[in-house]
Amino acid sequence: MDRDNVKTIIESAYRQIFFHAFQVDRDPFLESQLRSGQLTVRDFIRALCLSETFTRSFYNLNSNYRVVRHLVEKLLGRKTHGKSEEIAWAAVLMTGGVQGMVDAILESQEYLEAFGFDTVPYQRNRVVGSRELGETPFNITTPRYDAYYRGILGFPQILYSGTAPRQLPPRAKQRRGGYPQDYMDWVRSMPAMRGNSASGGADIDYLAKVPYRSLGR
Repeated sequence: MDRDNVKTIIESAYRQIFFHAFQVDRDPFLESQLRSGQLTVRDFIRALCLSETFTRSFYNLNSNYRVVRHLVEKLLGRKTHGKSEEIAWAAVLMTGGVQGMVDAILESQEYLEAFGFDTVPYQRNRVVGSRELGETPFNITTPRYDAYYRGILGFPQILYSGTAPRQLPPRAKQRRGGYPQDYMDWVRSMPAMRGNSASGGADIDYLAKVPYRSLGR
């Protein structure tokens, strides 16, 4: 494979498995093995699925059924065929772990017939001839985190786009009844209310003025 083709394959593989191709999550050693021919594309895909990055950023943050749907969609390029298939794959995941499920998929006849050893898996039913629009991409229908962890991580986030705030229409600036400043002149014109006592109400015996019931009555 030529250099440009290998670069495209590597970028596609990262995005297919990790949802992104961030530099911090890349593995230079695996990439060098792929470039030198020591690894096939299928081997590279397997290594990404079994990597610490996949375990930390996806497997540990999702349920088994969600991991099953993700691996089937990303490795076989299709949705699961209902709950029965999800349950079957979940049993494989529980007994053999991620490695057991990944190996079972990559060694299956379905995978080998669809992608072989040198093709990065892709969404096979993305374009449907009988419909004007194809299926929605898996990255949209199956986000990286489920609702529980999206809530913990603060997703979705409202990002400031840097655009200027919307201007209020002129009618919104017109005063209407109940605006406090409209009554300030009237309040100022009222005579000041002053008490006869210099100390105000501090010298009034309030307790003596409160009626009470005698205990003997």
